[in-house]
Amino acid sequence: MYMLMVVAAALWLNRIASVTQVLCCALGVVVAIDPWAVLWPGFWLSFGAVATILYATVGRTAQRPAHDAPPTSRRERLWLALSVGAHTQYAVTFGLVPLTMLLFAQVSVISPLANAVAIPLVSLVVTPFALAGSMLPAALAAPVLGLAHLLVEWLAVCLQWFSGMRYAVWSAPTPPAWLFCWAMLGAIWLLAPRGWPVRWLGLATWIPLLAAAPLHPAPGRMTVTAFDVGQGTALLIETSRHRLLYDTGPVYAATSNAGNRVILPYLKARGIAALDGVIVTHSDADHSGGALSVLDGVRVDWVLSSLPPLHPIARAAHRHLHCAAGQHWDWDGVHFELLHPLANSYADDALKPNARGCTLKVTAGGKSMLLAADIEAPQEAALLQRARASLQADVLLVPHHGSGTSSTPAFLSAVRPQTAVFQLGYRNRYHHPRQDVYERYGQLHIERLRTDQTGALTLEFGDSIAISAWRQAHARYWYGR
Repeated sequence: MYMLMVVAAALWLNRIASVTQVLCCALGVVVAIDPWAVLWPGFWLSFGAVATILYATVGRTAQRPAHDAPPTSRRERLWLALSVGAHTQYAVTFGLVPLTMLLFAQVSVISPLANAVAIPLVSLVVTPFALAGSMLPAALAAPVLGLAHLLVEWLAVCLQWFSGMRYAVWSAPTPPAWLFCWAMLGAIWLLAPRGWPVRWLGLATWIPLLAAAPLHPAPGRMTVTAFDVGQGTALLIETSRHRLLYDTGPVYAATSNAGNRVILPYLKARGIAALDGVIVTHSDADHSGGALSVLDGVRVDWVLSSLPPLHPIARAAHRHLHCAAGQHWDWDGVHFELLHPLANSYADDALKPNARGCTLKVTAGGKSMLLAADIEAPQEAALLQRARASLQADVLLVPHHGSGTSSTPAFLSAVRPQTAVFQLGYRNRYHHPRQDVYERYGQLHIERLRTDQTGALTLEFGDSIAISAWRQAHARYWYGR
């Protein structure tokens, strides 16, 4: 709207010196009114699309139907208009490829066809009908607006069909800054005027952009990402060729959860389209809230959980199994072992969900991490009794977010971690971690990391453990304020 207002004012005041000047004035108005607009993809896509159209069309000589003569017949004028429209669509589609890859880690392959249907329908039919319906008397407006609404409904069905096509979208990891600039230079070269030498070479700059593969650890090593999901748990464990999601974070609202707000965008930005497994430790919403979104958004081979067989998550899984102590497997030189719960615990209906939290130990390169879900003091005591030798780990995902029900001194003495990860929400309503529990870790000289202070954490396991915090690696001026 601001862009159109600037253009309208320039026309009314007869102040158009050049279209690029008007575009820059519009950009200045938008940034002056809303400086944080630069953080939104829509800002860059809107101005990027207009700038691309101007670069590809302004000052160019239109291709004439024959002998470079001005079009005279209606057919020739229509053909010229279609040619200009097709060229504009070509320019926008190709010119925005690097930007859409940077912002969304994907590019729509089907968009030219979808736009060929949507733009004429909305511009030439829906919009005039909607404007006419807004001015007509109620008796006449109802059928006109109803027809416009019906056309939009049909368009939505058509676009949904387009988006469901197998190769509608091309996905790849989000490119680094240097690769984006290289691909953007190729797009400028590709859209240069006719006569520019070997313009098609611009496409070659996109090969590393579109063909990039997700990064992964070396064999025998693993990377653990503790997401910043607020008050809840969600960690991604990656080996050389496999990926496991341990819990899926909380529910935020009816249609918003850690799955569709945090985990899936992260996987998409990394170019990860499938997970080998998902562990949902128990049914509490801060651990299972994003599971259905994850199962709907990426391919998941199996789900391991303590949920009943008729639970919606268990029913949505391609393959569902109960987690039980003694289950173990190896991926790419990394060992996974379930320590809790016991298989016979599922027959005890009196147990709370926390008591069956799937407790996992992962070992890579001689270093290990214990993920203890929301187990409480009785379960910690049971583990000490039957599996004390297996509890020692270099990193501990703090049980129950640092609640007073967990992290008993005997349990911490058996685990003997060097680092403890508190995955919790800023100023959460449960007041986790409890102060005496938090101090207990400090008294044992255990490094304490809190996702409400550091943001997401990345732990790289090998001969040693390297830990990086998102808010340190990607600092913003408002952090800590």
